[in-house]
Amino acid sequence: MDTVKNKVDYDSPEYLELMDKYWRAANYVSVGQLYLKSNPLLREPLKASDVKVHPIGHWGTISGQNFIYTHLNRAIKKYDLNMFYIEGPGHGGQVMVSNSYLDGSYTEIYPSITEDEKGMAKLFKQFSFPGGVASHAAPETPGSIHEGGELGYSISHGVGAIFDNPDVIAASVVGDGEAETGPLATSWQSTTFINPITDGAVLPILNLNGFKISNPTILSRKSNEELTKYFEGMGWEPIFVEGDDPKKMHPVMEKAVDKAIESIKAIQKHARENNDPTRPVWPMIIFRAPKGWTGPKEWDGQPIENSFRAHQIPIPVDQNDMEHADRLVDWMKSYQPDELFDEKGALKPEIKATTPEGIHRMAANPITNGGLDPRPLKLPDWRKYALDNSEHGKIEAQDMTVFGKWTRDVIVDNPDNFRVFGPDETMSNRLGPIFEASERQWLEPIKKPNDEFVAPAGRILDSQLSEHQAEGWLEGYVLTGRHGFFSSYEAFLRVVDSMLTQHFKWLRKANEQPWRRKYPSLNIVDTSTSFQQDHNGYTHQDPGILGHLADKKPEYIREYLPADANTLLAVANKAFASQEKINLIVASKHPRPQWYTADEADVLVNNGLKIIDWASTDQDAEPDVVFAAAGTEPNWESLAAISILHKQYPDMKIRFINVVDLLKLQSQRINPRGLSDEEFDNYFTTDKPVIFAFHGFEGLIRDIFFDRHNHNLHVHGYRENGDITTPFDMRVLNQLDRFNLSKEAALDVYGTKAAQFAQKMDDKVAYHNAYIREYGDDMPEVTEWQWEPLK
Repeated sequence: MDTVKNKVDYDSPEYLELMDKYWRAANYVSVGQLYLKSNPLLREPLKASDVKVHPIGHWGTISGQNFIYTHLNRAIKKYDLNMFYIEGPGHGGQVMVSNSYLDGSYTEIYPSITEDEKGMAKLFKQFSFPGGVASHAAPETPGSIHEGGELGYSISHGVGAIFDNPDVIAASVVGDGEAETGPLATSWQSTTFINPITDGAVLPILNLNGFKISNPTILSRKSNEELTKYFEGMGWEPIFVEGDDPKKMHPVMEKAVDKAIESIKAIQKHARENNDPTRPVWPMIIFRAPKGWTGPKEWDGQPIENSFRAHQIPIPVDQNDMEHADRLVDWMKSYQPDELFDEKGALKPEIKATTPEGIHRMAANPITNGGLDPRPLKLPDWRKYALDNSEHGKIEAQDMTVFGKWTRDVIVDNPDNFRVFGPDETMSNRLGPIFEASERQWLEPIKKPNDEFVAPAGRILDSQLSEHQAEGWLEGYVLTGRHGFFSSYEAFLRVVDSMLTQHFKWLRKANEQPWRRKYPSLNIVDTSTSFQQDHNGYTHQDPGILGHLADKKPEYIREYLPADANTLLAVANKAFASQEKINLIVASKHPRPQWYTADEADVLVNNGLKIIDWASTDQDAEPDVVFAAAGTEPNWESLAAISILHKQYPDMKIRFINVVDLLKLQSQRINPRGLSDEEFDNYFTTDKPVIFAFHGFEGLIRDIFFDRHNHNLHVHGYRENGDITTPFDMRVLNQLDRFNLSKEAALDVYGTKAAQFAQKMDDKVAYHNAYIREYGDDMPEVTEWQWEPLK
């Protein structure tokens, strides 16, 4: 241990005094970032030009977090820990910037921010300043995988990070406002899923400072007895640290952190030496200290410290209002900077010695920059799982089950860096084959034979019914260099679309940092889709995730709509091997005709779309009408419509295009990957009618065509019409069915000459409506339909 090696007494009063100085230095640097842009050590009288025009940021959580960070540094040195810091409280960006600056890791990454007075001035000026750094722990901040204020994901991200990292501790600091969110509340149940043999540990530190923006916080008003009962029920042992006198708080915090670390080590030692994965009771710390601790006590007769008024900028000083500048100077000098920094402005060496060294510094831990041991996935040859679709549409299979067989072997080939996440829907989503390779991870009591596929160690995490938790775990897992996917019912993806937005923003900003490694992609498998809800009804129908993600920067978003199992395999093979993306894969879990050969699937995925020659009759000539389909049911109904039209109008020249990579259709003016205008016209012509059958809301396709030459577009997608009804009726309700598609095409090509045919299609729909209400099932003409080669 470091204690023996360096003969340092980490428990001595002298060491605690050095820690107190370090804490004061962190607080000083944190306040300076809020207000100053020059004269950082106040060695000259403070002038208006030294102060920012608009000080922007947050003070309320800063001093308490700096106190926590200081004591975690001590624990790392004393116990030789592999630990990193997750900053849950929102907009506490100075904490991680200040501490990484003081331990030297910030300067190593940003050499212009030197460890002297000049560098400190740059550090101060850049904070929450145009062209500078954000007021939260953004990707620019060393040591960060979590921005803070992300609506409750600090523990979920920490747990995701420590899965399969047995020697890592995630110190997840939870803001007491954050603690009131649903995602954070449910994340306390993570104790059910952390295996003490194969996984690391999370040390939650609940930072109860008492207030949110303008309200008290709920947990801060609970008694210690109430909190103890609550957290013990969730599988945690709370350790309390509370007060406002630093001299008394330091020894209490020292003992609390030591107790927590020694408890974690004892749990893991017992579990690993005895191969005993019994769910332990993990330690946590409840830290009560005033909001705005060590800052101004009051202003204009109103309390600041220990009140909501400390939340943001506690006293009104800026470049255009220097009336109370002396109060700012008094506040900053209360930290006694001359005791902390040498003549050059660097932290004094004896104080800096309280910080860990090298990669033991939390801001320099490799896990926070793409992982400890990032490796690409070993992917089985997807073609070995492909179906023989040489006779198009003759085989019936479930796309997700075929995909599950391939995924099963991905698990086998990647036993420690690939996991499957989801909210209790793995079997429902027809991924049963993966249980041949692994069980669900679950550390609560197991009751056989009632419980199925449940064990203390497993690669599947789907036993908690929470989209937030599962998606947050996946984010923490991929941000630390590992791979996986999150599967969910389509409508419930909207529950986590803000999380996907935050992850996209993280990817974008992280990719702009040359020192950041590339992350594995976040893979989302969207199933139980809107166009086949056999029993869940209208509330479970919402394909809006397609439009939500399509609005993001296209470099980071892929939207795949495979029409069958082979195409799904080819998509997954590409998506799982990618980096720096959010891959949305919309897949069917129901028995479906299988359409495309492996070679066709390969072209569809690599090119994004393909003219399907066996379903087209234009024979390289100018078509009369173009059918395009994106999605399983749209593909199916388009082929059925083409079959109907060909029988009625054998001379009609039809071109059929299947689209898998939806955003490949975007203009290159928006998406560099998109088709050029010439390429787009080659597929869709410049003026012929396009009947586009689409899985999602129609506006997304209209947006794609807006910049193109051909505006003769008829989109049939989801029109917010749904009910508890038959699968085919869902398509009829939204006019995505073969009869409405055929009618639209015929009228557009032949005008009033097709009136009789149009009436015939209307009659088919009327018959369908009567049939399902009589028999409760779709009519045989639909259920028994098969593709016949066009002649």
